[in-house]
Amino acid sequence: MKRWLRYLLIFLAVLLVMVLILPLIIPIPPAGDTRPVSELAGPDSEFVEVNGLEVHLEQAGEGGLPLILMHGFGASVFSWREVIEHLAEDRLVVAFDRPAFGLTERPLPPHPSDTNPYSPESQVSLTIGLMDEFGIERAVLVGNSAGGTIAMLAALKHPNRVAALILVDPAVYAGGGAPEWIRPLLKLPQIRRIGPLFVRGIQERGLEFINLAWHDPTKISPEVIEGYTLPLRAENWDKALWELTLASQESNLASRLDEFELPVLVITGDDDRIVPTADSIRLAGEIEGAELAVLDNCGHLPQEECPQAFLEATELFLNRLSTLD
Repeated sequence: MKRWLRYLLIFLAVLLVMVLILPLIIPIPPAGDTRPVSELAGPDSEFVEVNGLEVHLEQAGEGGLPLILMHGFGASVFSWREVIEHLAEDRLVVAFDRPAFGLTERPLPPHPSDTNPYSPESQVSLTIGLMDEFGIERAVLVGNSAGGTIAMLAALKHPNRVAALILVDPAVYAGGGAPEWIRPLLKLPQIRRIGPLFVRGIQERGLEFINLAWHDPTKISPEVIEGYTLPLRAENWDKALWELTLASQESNLASRLDEFELPVLVITGDDDRIVPTADSIRLAGEIEGAELAVLDNCGHLPQEECPQAFLEATELFLNRLSTLD
């Protein structure tokens, strides 16, 4: 019995050493086929330095009450391709890649001044800094999914800078990254080192996620798949996505909905399987005075899958907003 117990303790000791040491010494192969973002940029791409970060964006139009377009998780300015020119017929429209996505710079730690560019707070500051760069005093923030979360946080922190919110299937009641209890474990040196290996799985699961985001996946063309996978060829995309995971936190927006005193439009597809349609309907009901548009036969990305219906709902809201001004 004693011999069996001794063997068990030796086995557990060896296992503990492997768990603690191996992640720190095993080689981590680089993500394959990556290149500088300058080689991936398109003809409409622009880069502007904001808060020390090279931000990739596209802009169109001029004048009017500007719109700032903020994409969701795993997306980029590409997500707005079907609507940006139409929205810009009467106003300036700026779409930008949030940190860890698209072609925006992906700085790695340590970060200067102990400021993490991937945190929600820094993303809010980046949004306002981008407005400053364009000389925009007030704008309508249009946020899809997790971009809607950042838009709402920006409106709460800078109410004088945000004229209205258009929230497209926003992530409010769920999301925020890993559960609170596991986040300290994710920051252990062993986990931090091998974390990028975990997020590389999005290369295989990406198409599954896109299919889930659309009501009718047969509409997903090879060009759409290429547009979503292009940023996964940018240098350090995996490391940056892991940094975003570590910096994520609960927004607590559900407990602050009574603080929103500006015009709000909530748009959702009637078949959203990422952020349930019922959550968006609930959100519109819990923000006083908020308007709601539920688009038929549409999923999590109305601006892509149902652009005409999306534009009609958006322009109707913006026209009413202009009469209030």
